[in-house]
Amino acid sequence: MSPATTLRLARAGFVLFACLLGVALAPAFQGQWWQGALAGAGAGALVTLIDILLNRFTISVFSSATAGLLIGLFCGWLITRIGLSELPLFQASDLEAQRQRQQVFQLAVYCTFGFLGITLALRSNREEFALLIPYVRFRQEGVEEQRLLVDTNILIDGRLPALCETGFLKASLVVPRFVLDELHRLADSPDPIKRERGRRGLECLETLRAHPLSEVKIQEEQQPESGPADMKLVRLARAQGARLLTNDANLGRVAALQGVSVLNLNSLARALRPSVLPGDEVELTLTKEGKDAHQAVGYLPDGTMIVVNHAAPLMGRTVSVIISSSLQTTAGRLVFAELKPGPAGAGRSPAT
Repeated sequence: MSPATTLRLARAGFVLFACLLGVALAPAFQGQWWQGALAGAGAGALVTLIDILLNRFTISVFSSATAGLLIGLFCGWLITRIGLSELPLFQASDLEAQRQRQQVFQLAVYCTFGFLGITLALRSNREEFALLIPYVRFRQEGVEEQRLLVDTNILIDGRLPALCETGFLKASLVVPRFVLDELHRLADSPDPIKRERGRRGLECLETLRAHPLSEVKIQEEQQPESGPADMKLVRLARAQGARLLTNDANLGRVAALQGVSVLNLNSLARALRPSVLPGDEVELTLTKEGKDAHQAVGYLPDGTMIVVNHAAPLMGRTVSVIISSSLQTTAGRLVFAELKPGPAGAGRSPAT
């Protein structure tokens, strides 16, 4: 049973309990049983409505508000202890009227300082509570500990388990229910390509959940009702204050425009590519011919293509080359190199 269904059943049970309680208390107020039932059901429905309106009011916010309320009430108590209610403003010839004025003043003081305490606490972070408890430091929730919402493409990509295994990604990975449902639909698709993508995504998710260094949670509650999966993912990230982990550049742009922090795995891969500069010496296996007859082409481990001049006779061999220049094109980075003078430039066969 999902948490959302459990919550609905709990609310319905509370309304029923309030209705029965109203029936039990009706005779004490000289009322009919049906009047007590209506009053109890109305009170239960009112409390349930308040609970629905406060659906984003978490226990962390509640604890902060409670601490602020206690501080505000204590300050109000100090104000009432200094005798302000004895000022001539609150004096009256009738003792009962004077007492009522003083009580109203004290109630106003408590309500005002209680409200100010709550608002100040909700605006404060955990570290600022150390002013009240000087030798206690609350653990600050850093950026690396914020939850990461995972989209469908990043699971199908398959690189996420290896990234978590390195220990660089220290965050709770949250997979919304609609993302998991989309993977199931892909895995059951009659299209073999879609079916393979869906199964790879589910296998990636299983690997993540079994890995001791990664914490994966299936998000059941607070699911957006309608719209494309990408838009629901962005709305959910905004509502929870979470970051979005994806490899979809367009989704990343849309999320960034709506104020959602985005981690793009493809951007990380590009940033980690080793850069080669003119004058650097690298070893390269020549795998195919270049555009010109005298050229041969090899690839770095990250996929960067290097065109080696005057290396066509050494096709299939591993040679030492010296980077001469590079060119950025729409298809990627193109690097040109020359053979290193001497025996190293003559290369060796892959078998040696």
